[in-house]
Amino acid sequence: MRIIDVRAIPFAIPYRKPLHFASGHIEVADNVLVEVETEDGIVGVAEAPPRPYTYGETQASIVAVIDSLFAPAIRGASILDREPVRAKLARTVGNPTAKAAIDMAMWDAWGKAVGQPVHRLLGGYAQRLQVSHMLGFDDPAAMADEAIRMRDEFGIDSFKVKVGRLPIDRDIAVCRAIRNAVGDDAELYLDGNRGWPASEAARAVRELADLGLSRVEELCPADDVLGRRWLVGQCPVPFVADESAPTPADVTRELLAGAANAISIKTARTGFSDSLRVAHLAEGLGAEVVIGNQIDGQVGTACSLAFGASQRTTANKAAELSNYLDMADDLLTEPLRITDGAMTVLHGPGLGIEIDRKKLDYYRTDR
Repeated sequence: MRIIDVRAIPFAIPYRKPLHFASGHIEVADNVLVEVETEDGIVGVAEAPPRPYTYGETQASIVAVIDSLFAPAIRGASILDREPVRAKLARTVGNPTAKAAIDMAMWDAWGKAVGQPVHRLLGGYAQRLQVSHMLGFDDPAAMADEAIRMRDEFGIDSFKVKVGRLPIDRDIAVCRAIRNAVGDDAELYLDGNRGWPASEAARAVRELADLGLSRVEELCPADDVLGRRWLVGQCPVPFVADESAPTPADVTRELLAGAANAISIKTARTGFSDSLRVAHLAEGLGAEVVIGNQIDGQVGTACSLAFGASQRTTANKAAELSNYLDMADDLLTEPLRITDGAMTVLHGPGLGIEIDRKKLDYYRTDR
């Protein structure tokens, strides 16, 4: 089970509907498929989505760091050597999604080698996850219509509403329009992507108190240290750290500093190994955890599904698993499916997915 090759394959698939939010926008999934091949011919896969406005990574930088630094460092290692590999990758600062994809591809290869789903190797807690859908910036009527469409077509009844624009009145109107459209029983929560100052975020939370929000996420910048702590201290619902807490150490800092009291786990940035660390750390500190979306394709979504369903603490809340639906195509031979608002774990070995090689050849950008 020794690793003989690590490949980073850039590809680009357009979105039918671009996603806009406070820190940026996505029109094309210019992601990287990472493959880890063993001497036995097993190929583990994962997906690295570049987010230059969040972590500083680009598609080109992910390919470059894997080809020039990470692949040479881990060739010859066993796919079971996850901790030694983690230590080698840690010598290079940053590059979270490149590191995460290698980690998850190794887990996928391990599952394939032993004939077990990664979901079970990680913990195997649940068989399905409720799905939450992320609503990007648009006018109130359009965002409400999208929520209704997702409910009618897929049974989804949980919605993350992107906010963070100034003045706050537009986002207030959006939230009210969505609540009026989906009714009182649907879950609504906010994600500001650090777009508001703490004072405006506090005002927005007060004005939306009657909507029954389940939580809020990254409403103001994490480096606004005093303002953030002041905001979290008065927030009546859990305040989720996301891009402010990309590592287990960051999670510890945010929670102990009172700058958050809940954590979003994104396997695209912490892989499976560090996601386990974050989940266990949060459980030990009594902080809630949720499964977030890095605007993944179906490969990345399969990773989120496997991890989210594997742990008790992540399986009891709706997970953000649906935004691949806005992509014009994807790389899997069998697409993921959302039925009655939920996604069932995949029972094949590893991640339980298979890459469509013809599609990969068509969409890859390195040829």
